[in-house]
Amino acid sequence: MSQKPQQTGTSDVIKVRYEKLAALKEAGRDPFVITTSARDVLTETIKNNFEEYENKDVCVAGRLLSKRGKGKVSFMDLWDRSGKIQIFAKFDDLGEEEYGFLKKWDIGDIVEVKGFVFKTQMGEISVHAKEVKLLSKSLKPLPEKYHGLTNTDLRYRQRYVDLIMNPEVKDTFVKRSKIIGSIRRYLDNQGFMEVETPMLVANAGGASARPFLTHFNALDEDLKLRISLELYLKRLIVGGLEKVYEIGRVFRNEGVDTRHNPEFTLMELYQAYTDYNGMMDLTENLYRHVAQEVLGTTTITYNGIEMDLGKPFERITMLDAVKKYSGVDFNEIHSDEEAKAIAKEKGVEFEERHKKGDILNLFFEEFAEEHMIQPTFVMDHPIEISPLTKKKPENPDYVERFEFFMNGWEMANAYSELNDPIDQRERFKAQEALLAQGDDEANTTDEDFLNALEIGMPPTGGIGFGIDRMCMLLTDSAAIRDVLLFPTMKSLND
Repeated sequence: MSQKPQQTGTSDVIKVRYEKLAALKEAGRDPFVITTSARDVLTETIKNNFEEYENKDVCVAGRLLSKRGKGKVSFMDLWDRSGKIQIFAKFDDLGEEEYGFLKKWDIGDIVEVKGFVFKTQMGEISVHAKEVKLLSKSLKPLPEKYHGLTNTDLRYRQRYVDLIMNPEVKDTFVKRSKIIGSIRRYLDNQGFMEVETPMLVANAGGASARPFLTHFNALDEDLKLRISLELYLKRLIVGGLEKVYEIGRVFRNEGVDTRHNPEFTLMELYQAYTDYNGMMDLTENLYRHVAQEVLGTTTITYNGIEMDLGKPFERITMLDAVKKYSGVDFNEIHSDEEAKAIAKEKGVEFEERHKKGDILNLFFEEFAEEHMIQPTFVMDHPIEISPLTKKKPENPDYVERFEFFMNGWEMANAYSELNDPIDQRERFKAQEALLAQGDDEANTTDEDFLNALEIGMPPTGGIGFGIDRMCMLLTDSAAIRDVLLFPTMKSLND
């Protein structure tokens, strides 16, 4: 049975804390009526600039995470968003009443301390308290200091406690914020415009995924949560914006594992007058920029494996990758029947509706994908799995598409975008046929999008980046839930 989201600690401990709160209220010291704090500096600012702050009066505020000392002298560690600092408090400085209230503070309380900065005999930068104030009472105890919050399920359910108890978790999410900020700065400097498009849509297209369904009461219409950003962003290319991107949540009604969460952060960008080769160049430059700016290096290590973003990224076709790692040359396979026969011979599972191109992709996933450790562009996918992509002029069975891989993971997916409305309508028809055959991830025809293409869309390159996987790699995080502040979890019965 799953552990309930209840903090460690007995009901007696909680009862004592409620009694302390009642006593504070009775004494006219209810912390919950306080609306603000006089804090004027963060703890790390003091520690990083001690010469400037020595003997200077400051006001700090944060959470109390440790207490020690006895009698008329107390030491405490106060944590704010930047780090921690030691608080030194004496009976003689605060007086009997104030020191008495301070002694009743509990681990987890939010406090404010006014005093001067000094360095103890042990050399620790501290604040010598002259005035203290309880800003908020913690009514439930935090996990025990030395064992911390280690239950993974509980950490994800109670991220607020996880962030308090595990500083490395906070560091991961600070770094995630910096990664996203770095992406924005890079694209903005390249002349891209950030936009926002609908999350509630009548037609969830742009990817192969099962959508979530909902109902809009005011219009009495069934709607879907978007699975992609693509079709609306392409409408903006038609409208002449030329270089657009969006970073936002998308929703796919699929399973949960170390790399998948049903809601996740996707970035898609579209650039007029370029193709998938332009998207490869942009991807290389973007990844290098973000790694250098956030990590200070273009060499990253994930789970002990070193990956070099500084070298030119490898480029290989899907046909060549499958031939290299499975020994099967799909150029020598000329029919769906031959493809199915070789799949049976090699033990690759497929569905009866699958065609040669589908089976080529299955071979790639089975034999080649895990070898894509260093940054690699896998190019020229079969048309069957790419309903929104331009055909290769010299070989219309394949399209101008690439997937970007690192660590054996798909990190991005890019196209020379299909801008032929006649071809696009035929592709939608093929997707509708798959839907009728039971493929609940197939696209449906989007008439308004077709109308936009008929107005005219210039040659365009487009790409979608999985932001969460990028954050996993750059923070050396084992699971997607480690880089999502509030991952999707199965509800617990109380």
